[in-house]
Amino acid sequence: MSEAFGGPHGAPVSNRVPVLRLGDVLLVTLQGDLHDSTAQQLQDDLAESIVRSGAGGVIMDISGVEIVDSFLGRVLAEIAAQTDLLAARTVVVGMRPAVAITLVELGLTLPGMRTALNTEAAMELLTGQAVSSHFGGPRRESQ
Repeated sequence: MSEAFGGPHGAPVSNRVPVLRLGDVLLVTLQGDLHDSTAQQLQDDLAESIVRSGAGGVIMDISGVEIVDSFLGRVLAEIAAQTDLLAARTVVVGMRPAVAITLVELGLTLPGMRTALNTEAAMELLTGQAVSSHFGGPRRESQ
């Protein structure tokens, strides 16, 4: 079952990004622009959710983000660093090719953050199941 974390006592709040719990993993889906106050609230909510739930991983779905600027890149890097300090791993999914190009052009490497093509692959990466060559696992050569 999934569980949403948000406002006081776990109640969802409209100006917050929902943090959903899927077993040992938290799922955050970003849609559109992320403003300063919303980004800070997300970092706070996510840290609290990791501590409260004991989650070992965070999946950040950015498929709804059209443009990543230096601000959003910095927020993603800060979230990855924060979750790492709380003994959780972060995987970003749904990155559009244009977003990847922009991140490279901005020189943002997002240290401590892994990427996966979709949520299913991210779950496999975080739970240690059937990791494919896209994520640094063993590469199988065709015969």
